[in-house]
Amino acid sequence: MITIGLTGWGDHPLLGTNKKTKLEDYTRHFPFVEMDTIFYAIPPEKNIQSWLNKTPETFQFIPKAYQSMTQHKNWLEDFPSEAAMFHAFLARFEPMLEQGRIKAFLFQFPPYFGCTKENVAYLRNVRKWMEDAPIAIEFRNASWYSEQNKEGTLTLLKENQFIHTVVDQPQTPHNSVPFTPVATNSHLTLLRLHGRNYHGWQGENVKNWRTERTLYDYSSEELEYFAETIRELEKETDEVAVIFNNNSGGHAAKNAKTLQDILGISFSGLAPKQLDLF
Repeated sequence: MITIGLTGWGDHPLLGTNKKTKLEDYTRHFPFVEMDTIFYAIPPEKNIQSWLNKTPETFQFIPKAYQSMTQHKNWLEDFPSEAAMFHAFLARFEPMLEQGRIKAFLFQFPPYFGCTKENVAYLRNVRKWMEDAPIAIEFRNASWYSEQNKEGTLTLLKENQFIHTVVDQPQTPHNSVPFTPVATNSHLTLLRLHGRNYHGWQGENVKNWRTERTLYDYSSEELEYFAETIRELEKETDEVAVIFNNNSGGHAAKNAKTLQDILGISFSGLAPKQLDLF
């Protein structure tokens, strides 16, 4: 099975412009969404319930792990222990988990999270603290995929039932990983497409990386290549979920629709589309 979704539901004019119904409009087009705002704050319970109420019962979410859980921020200011932080995070998403509405929790680690014994031990703790929840791992440090470490990295992911996040991004010197289309979980593999804006990923001399990093429009030829890769990955895993994160210029939804056409797939369980009576 192949599914396609986008990062967030608020930055896609192609899908709808009504600020009050952006999530509902989104669910008419795609079967899941990545929730990147969770990285900055664990949402209140009322938000979780609101998102559930606004979406079809088969619609799924991929919440991005809170930033202290991926070592972007120190946890000491907010929690008595790392275990307590993970417990609070899991407890907040329990309603979604109970309803089968979580496709995976996305743990995107920073560029300085390299392949070390300490970090391998941390990943094993992540699995313990997250219990049996589905976890997707995205690395930003190339050392995990070096000739020396690649086999061990993939084995580590498999042994802990981690979902491999296959990444497409510019190959910059300090914050990128190679495109590695390998499945490590028999149920799910993520393909996360950030775009190929090399300048925007460099960091130095970029005025506003938030608006420039994901400013990219994939060509038809590039999307055809991804379609071939996805079909190969589908042989190794039950589901390949493709996430378009090239949001800055509004290209994500358009590219996702084009890839859907190339693959010749449709999605069931979507919210009904509004009829254009005029």
